[in-house]
Amino acid sequence: MSRSLVLLLVVGLCASLYADGLLADAAVPTSDLDGARDPAFLNRYEGAFIVSFDDKAFDEFLLPLGPLQRDADPKRRDAHNNNWFAPVEALNLEGQVTRAVYVLPENRTPLELVRNYRDEVQALGGQVLFECKGADCGADPGRSSSGGGGDMSLAMVLRAQEQIPDAHFSTGHCAQTERIKDQRYLTAELPEQAAHLSVLAYSLQGGTYCKALAGRTIAVVDLVQARPREQKMVTVDAPEMARSIEASGSVALYGILFDFDQATLRPESATALKEVAALLASQPDLRLLVVGHTDTAGSFDYNRALSERRAKAVVAALVGDYSSDKARLFPVGVGFAAPVASNATEDGRALNRRVELVQY
Repeated sequence: MSRSLVLLLVVGLCASLYADGLLADAAVPTSDLDGARDPAFLNRYEGAFIVSFDDKAFDEFLLPLGPLQRDADPKRRDAHNNNWFAPVEALNLEGQVTRAVYVLPENRTPLELVRNYRDEVQALGGQVLFECKGADCGADPGRSSSGGGGDMSLAMVLRAQEQIPDAHFSTGHCAQTERIKDQRYLTAELPEQAAHLSVLAYSLQGGTYCKALAGRTIAVVDLVQARPREQKMVTVDAPEMARSIEASGSVALYGILFDFDQATLRPESATALKEVAALLASQPDLRLLVVGHTDTAGSFDYNRALSERRAKAVVAALVGDYSSDKARLFPVGVGFAAPVASNATEDGRALNRRVELVQY
């Protein structure tokens, strides 16, 4: 079946569902989304309603501290074939991440919204770390979290479209995926609350299914609160590794951790690395593939290269810090080619981000 025919069938199906009332236009909200709430200790703009909400007990968040800049590699793309952009400076945060997306009352501007959050930050004893508007933020200022084949946008850096939890054609989905204008952005630190704040505001252009929101200001508020990670992944010791390899030929390790989007090993990886070195010392004939795995955030080529760099970093640490024999270790990166769980949830993505030892 040709690509054009598939597209026509999809469009026809959507039109049919829409005509039958199973899909409907986004609507101007008159109340909050069920189960939604304002992020902790933050007030909302008067008259605004929450149309999208999610709260993750522990996740990572890239907080821009400067404008976006295109990657030095002109071939690097995201999962939607957009030119890759990233902040020139940023904080890699971890903790409880709460996102609330608001639709403001009529005739309210992104500038007015951001200025109000600036006042809120000052009232809480915090400080603004970075502000920008329009094209000065870098990348494509006319896109929210959706789109392909062009430049990434600031909204895409904060959250890719496949990570948006709202159903297509819903008000929450429209608010985060339609074309935009008059983009404003602010990041802040709230030391007394051990938190960081990201506020992205823009005016929604409003397409076919989102025309009710045309001209409305949208506020995308992300609050990251420092929280300890629940230690649910138990470090596998050398005897357990040996038993798993004997039984299945491999063992997955979750105690080897890296900085966000980097191949830099975190200090807490030392315990797992020590056990791998002990395994090698106890079995002189054992040879291992050290396989890096990722989730699906980003393009396949990028993730394959990242996973290979991470595998090489593990081998380098085992050889340099634990005197393991380099000839018995072979680094391999497979990106997201071999998932063990769905990438549709954070729990699943966490399981897919791993280092695996494979006997060969």
